[in-house]
Amino acid sequence: MTAASRFHLAFPVHDLGAARRFYGGVLGCEEGRSNEHWVDFDFDGHQIVAHLAPEECDSRAENAVDGHAVPVRHFGLLLEWEKWETLRDRLKAAGSDFIIEPYVRFEGRAGEQATMFVRDPSGNALEFKAFRDESMIFAKDLTSQGEPA
Repeated sequence: MTAASRFHLAFPVHDLGAARRFYGGVLGCEEGRSNEHWVDFDFDGHQIVAHLAPEECDSRAENAVDGHAVPVRHFGLLLEWEKWETLRDRLKAAGSDFIIEPYVRFEGRAGEQATMFVRDPSGNALEFKAFRDESMIFAKDLTSQGEPA
């Protein structure tokens, strides 16, 4: 296989129209197949599927990361730094519901990354991040930079 593997993620929404406006309009995801119960989106080359399931939309568990309450259930993308900045500006202009406002985490240390968390109209949490040094994405030992191992 020559193409990179892509992920597929299905998630619940309470309103397909609102999902189309957020994923298609705000995030710029192209729409794929759909019917009255679900819609496919191209999420930067990955397939995500919004399924109409309002009863499944209320999960709010959180864990602390770098002094912020991070939603346990979330998905997102690792972007190039400039692409992250462009998306940050687009989300702000759209009046998006930020869970964690855009900021740089672990600044000046190993694993430095820009991150932001938003909720879609159904309450699903999305994280968008960018690393200054992409070799740190899967780094395990950050103790030399003052990070916990």
